[in-house]
Amino acid sequence: MEGGSPDQESVGSGTKKSSVSSGSRPPNQKEFFYRFVESDILTSKLVDWFESVVEKSAPKKHAFEFPFELIELQKFEYALEGISFQQLIRMPNAIHASTCDAVEATAYLAIEDFLHASVKGLWEAFWSQDEPIPFSVGCLYNSNLKFYQAEKAIANGKLGGLCATGVMLNNPRYPHGKWDQILELALLRPDIGSLAVGSSRKPSLSVLGEAIFYALRMLLARSLSRLSFFEDSSSVFVLLVDSQYGGVVKVGGDVNKMNFDVNNIYECAAEWIKTHSTIAVSPIDRIWNKLGNANWGDIGALQVLFATFHSIMQYAGVPKHSVEDLAADHSSRLQTRRIERQLGEAKVNGNGLFRYQQRSVSPEIVEVHDAVKIESKKPMKLEVGSVLWLEDSDWQKGYQIKEVMTTAEFTYYIASHVEEPGRSLFLYVGSHPSNLEPAWEDMNLWYQVQRQTKILTIMKQKGLSSKYLPQLSASGRIVHPGQCRRPSSGGNCDHPWCGTPILVTIPVGETVAEMVRGGRFGSDEVIRCCHDCLSALFTAASAGIRHGDIRPENVICVKSGIRHPYFVLIGWGHAILEDRDRPTMNLHFSSTYALQEGKLCSASDAESLIYMLYYTCGGTLPDLDSVEGALQWRETSWSRRLIQQKLGDISTVLKAFSDYVDSLCGTPYPMDYDIWLRRLKRNFHEEDYGKEIDASG
Repeated sequence: MEGGSPDQESVGSGTKKSSVSSGSRPPNQKEFFYRFVESDILTSKLVDWFESVVEKSAPKKHAFEFPFELIELQKFEYALEGISFQQLIRMPNAIHASTCDAVEATAYLAIEDFLHASVKGLWEAFWSQDEPIPFSVGCLYNSNLKFYQAEKAIANGKLGGLCATGVMLNNPRYPHGKWDQILELALLRPDIGSLAVGSSRKPSLSVLGEAIFYALRMLLARSLSRLSFFEDSSSVFVLLVDSQYGGVVKVGGDVNKMNFDVNNIYECAAEWIKTHSTIAVSPIDRIWNKLGNANWGDIGALQVLFATFHSIMQYAGVPKHSVEDLAADHSSRLQTRRIERQLGEAKVNGNGLFRYQQRSVSPEIVEVHDAVKIESKKPMKLEVGSVLWLEDSDWQKGYQIKEVMTTAEFTYYIASHVEEPGRSLFLYVGSHPSNLEPAWEDMNLWYQVQRQTKILTIMKQKGLSSKYLPQLSASGRIVHPGQCRRPSSGGNCDHPWCGTPILVTIPVGETVAEMVRGGRFGSDEVIRCCHDCLSALFTAASAGIRHGDIRPENVICVKSGIRHPYFVLIGWGHAILEDRDRPTMNLHFSSTYALQEGKLCSASDAESLIYMLYYTCGGTLPDLDSVEGALQWRETSWSRRLIQQKLGDISTVLKAFSDYVDSLCGTPYPMDYDIWLRRLKRNFHEEDYGKEIDASG
């Protein structure tokens, strides 16, 4: 590595983009700049100022203004639609938690790749796809404040001396960079999590002080430069990043107002910061998920990309394609979605979130006229070992109860046919017809037994075949003890069990709700569950059937006697067959359209599937007691990309699928099942059982 004074080349010739700057400079400014090299000293001079700022801002919960409004980021996101940013090397989970140099080396390589992909994507999207990118990326070495490629620094054993990563102008004459040609810097620090959104800890002065130091050094270098490379040199951006989070610090001001006393360098710099600078700090948000993949569309990454966009614009001027122009081409599908979901103008509240727009929804409380009280018949009591006989098309089949399963809504059974004791089946015993009106739990049983029997029968008649759908094994009415005195005209006799319907289905498995409670639902299960449920929905949708009640209790994992477990979507009693059918309302898992309109759109089941997967991944489900609250939670979660971030921790394909569903829900456009089934299947992590040996010859 080269040594020497850090900036003897900082005032030199530049590229043809530059032009001679005007104005006189204080005679000591250059020496002041050369001596301004210790960030720790500057930070120590800012302690009182920083504490004062934090104290004054306590009621607002954030010490500094934000560099960008959320509406700006939303418009920028619309402009970025269709722009691809390359998939990057994975960022390690713990940068400084390990003493292994390989971990930190990978982190610096990842930051270089991230910044390079950022400037490449932005340059080609907004300025030119034909002209070469006029920028390079390098890591800053703290002993001489020059820039080197991370690979070279690591190969030369200088990893411990790297302190930042910068985007700078390409200049072959100065391969180690020049401070007056730096667009922005990124500080890789492990403690920026203290600034993360939702954190109760106050901002870290050690991190912010260092960011301010480098920002001021960049401003001083630009003011000193004999050639002006930047059309706007009054502000600079410094990025704060670690293995998961990222944010932006913007520092602006006229450095010519500084007192350049070379004998009191850091006191003068601190005084300028206190009296002449403007400092903005963005919320610190997620950029990388737990797998180390960059979440390009999330707010954290958008903030960093927007800062990089402004940094490029300071050098290259107004882009050929403005943000407004590209945002105006926002997908018509998303525009339709916004209209149909009645999203109002985006406004920002004190927390930087979209305000919830009041919507007209169906009333939750409906007046019900008093019904004639009907005496309930004695409920059926079945225990393990009980044998139940089913009358089905003049045949009688016996089933022995092996296990009693109780949910908050009803009780069902795992049973076996008396002639095939080794084969397990789900057995549902309905409610006696006279019990339906007075008892709500009996109404739940009606959907689970009678109506689900109808749906599964229709599926069978239409030839729907999929191992991810339940199969109707048998259905009919219970054969009660004693002689049945059913009237010849139909109806039931006076026995309390007479006419009680029964439904028997296969296969049998453990519900996702049980697996989550037992900690048996890992990342592989999440991906496979998504694929299998989506496959079931695809098969049913081909016959115009929609599920309408996707939740953890209605998905089972089948493991018995097979190599690879798979998931089956059960609970089809609330399925939608025609427009007049209405789905069940679940404040946590129903789709937005179902809660608003009381019916399903083409993407409603997929949206419910996303909510279920979010829950299985550990996502927080709030206490909800109203449709309005449920809609507000959905709006906030989607606008903040909380759902995508949580699924992105498991797999990039799940995050991409949730983005797709978010763009589709509420619209009349059909789901593209095929492409997502293929993508999900490629992400299965199944054991390699080796190749079969052909022993035929």
